Amino acid sequence: MDRSPPSADETNLANNTTPASKRGGPQVIPRPGRVGKGAPAPWHELTSAQRDLSIAAIRSAFERLGPAVRSPRESVVSRASAVLAALYEDAGETYVILTRRSAALRVHSGEVSFPGGRQEPGEDLMDTAKREAWEEIGLDPSGVEIIGELDHLSTITSSSFIVPYVAVLDGRPHLSQNPSEVDAILHVPLQELADPTVFREERWDVFGTQRPIIFFELIGDTVWGATAAMLRQFLGLSTGTLGRGDLGHD
Repeated sequence: MDRSPPSADETNLANNTTPASKRGGPQVIPRPGRVGKGAPAPWHELTSAQRDLSIAAIRSAFERLGPAVRSPRESVVSRASAVLAALYEDAGETYVILTRRSAALRVHSGEVSFPGGRQEPGEDLMDTAKREAWEEIGLDPSGVEIIGELDHLSTITSSSFIVPYVAVLDGRPHLSQNPSEVDAILHVPLQELADPTVFREERWDVFGTQRPIIFFELIGDTVWGATAAMLRQFLGLSTGTLGRGDLGHD
């Protein structure tokens, strides 16, 4: 297990001493004119101990789940993508690996996301998730154990759907970012993400319909949109406060 401090291209949010008032990142979030208050975190009534998720507890939760729910638009969209929610334990704490996308990218620049990307011709989507994680952050695919997947997600702004895979690693990995795609690698404690005060849901008027938009206000970064919706379902499935079919994203 790698117990060394994070390298210059990695951020370990557990060791960040910035005051809680500094939560949130510099991302430009295109809020519409009308924004309403949404629901609290699905796990907001759980105790801190109940929100303290181990790899064993997460593995057990996903073993009890049925198959992932396919997106209702999956059969009509032309592109497929996959992302990897990679988990590991270090010093009794469970972490998930996220990335801050390069500010130079044309699409979703500077946003926080899981490593992932588009499927190549003839490629299995599970292999897509592993390949993209290797290309973006240098995560060795031979050490990635897939333990489940979240419900499939479609986005209203593109003709694609996303399959999120949940994976377990054998301890903290040695990673190196691809600077053309990733500005920083984030090692985020699940205990931080599962804090109900970090979670926020807003209701946006999008194309005349009220839609839920999820946010996680971390120290120095904001996770929002599709990635936040996936994190919401992951934490909900892991804590038993959500079930299949409740992705919180249209």
